[in-house]
Amino acid sequence: MGRAFEFRKERKMKRWGNMSRVFTRLGKEITMAVKGGGPDPDNNSRLRALISTARSENMPKDNIERAIKRAVEKDHSDFKEIVYEGYGPHGVAFLIETATDNSTRTVANIRSYFNKFGGSLGTSGSVEFMFDHKCVFKVKCAVAPDLEELELELIDFGAEELFMEEDELIIYGNFESFGTIQKFIEEKGMELMTGGFERLPNTELKSLEGDAKAEIEKMIERFESDDDVQNVYHTMSH
Repeated sequence: MGRAFEFRKERKMKRWGNMSRVFTRLGKEITMAVKGGGPDPDNNSRLRALISTARSENMPKDNIERAIKRAVEKDHSDFKEIVYEGYGPHGVAFLIETATDNSTRTVANIRSYFNKFGGSLGTSGSVEFMFDHKCVFKVKCAVAPDLEELELELIDFGAEELFMEEDELIIYGNFESFGTIQKFIEEKGMELMTGGFERLPNTELKSLEGDAKAEIEKMIERFESDDDVQNVYHTMSH
């Protein structure tokens, strides 16, 4: 098993909080995908994957349609994807992905969270190099496939690692291979559950215990509770 498997196995915190936050954040991603590639899922692979993700999270159909409609309406504020970087206490690096219609508000909030916990907001590129940007897919598999054979096929499409998690196949690949891996999954008639992106730490993780660990966990929770924040990545091991 490779690095993605180990990282996924030890990451115990939920990526997103409660269900309403999941729907809000997926809605923003759907809106941005439509802005970038149009409202027709047949011609927009990112949107197609997000709709699969939304369904797997039991997001109501009305919410999905509303997010698509929001992107088409010209008078609606555009969401922008902005990545913030910095350090928390104990040398833990943070990379925060946001989707916002008001960057002034968002940067002020992100800076205040860093300051509150004795950390500091950094400049662009200050910690991004510590994370590899990957695409990741989750595929429903009633019967476990031959992983070695499938891996040999998928390598040509940009996949780097695949493994089973209960009855689901997890596929990691380089960021640029999102479309080709998704096409492979769809053409093979496999049931795509979710498709998206993750950032995997490529540096030695900080192993913390007791109060220090609890402090970082509170900081993560504070970031994740902000409506503008989509994902929080860090270099603390769990």
